Amino acid sequence: MRGKWGGFRRRGGRIGGWQLAAFHVETDADVHADRWEMYPAADEAVCCLTGGMRLYLRPEHPEEPESMVRLPPGTAYVVPRGRWHRIELDEPSDLRSIGVRDGTRQDPVAARAAH
Repeated sequence: MRGKWGGFRRRGGRIGGWQLAAFHVETDADVHADRWEMYPAADEAVCCLTGGMRLYLRPEHPEEPESMVRLPPGTAYVVPRGRWHRIELDEPSDLRSIGVRDGTRQDPVAARAAH
């Protein structure tokens, strides 16, 4: 993800596989809005520090709709381990995430129809 810190996200320490990342994002292109993402090793906390965003959860069954969680400033959501998700911005935002990135998988949003 691109952002104000040297063009890419700023990552903090890594302890026991856990990683803390903080970043500023301007557009949906900065937050993988066109790709589902999944972390198989652990839950992920997604925190909206400033701005606003929507976090979408891929349905567990193809006939179900996506679930959407709105995250205004000062809120967070814990994405369960193994759950596909993606983000869309309401406005430029500062975000923080805490999770284990090992084994991360991505899937284009358009590929959902093929599942």
